[in-house]
Amino acid sequence: MSEVHIYHNPRCSKSRQTLALLEEQGIQPSIIEYLKEPLTAADISDLLRKLGFVSARELIRSKEDAYKELNLKDVDDEAQLINAMVEHPKLIERPIVVKGDQARLGRPPEAVLEIL
Repeated sequence: MSEVHIYHNPRCSKSRQTLALLEEQGIQPSIIEYLKEPLTAADISDLLRKLGFVSARELIRSKEDAYKELNLKDVDDEAQLINAMVEHPKLIERPIVVKGDQARLGRPPEAVLEIL
């Protein structure tokens, strides 16, 4: 059985709800606090693949200050969007739960149950 990982921000209510849901299911995931343990561009590309996302834009939080400050609204270059997430991890949508070669965004938290 594959280990379950959660890319978690303890200050985020959806992230806390998703972690609680996993624990209710008897799952003790490895917790990756991505704001403390920054991801590399390769990590983010791998997550995009596992999520089945076509574009890095789908993983970006557009309401964050950094999104506006970096003027990412008009950026189409995947590498530039991924590098923005590397440099500003708050831009990464959360939480993300990974099991094996699949991942789901915990919005809503129940969405992660599809891969468990």
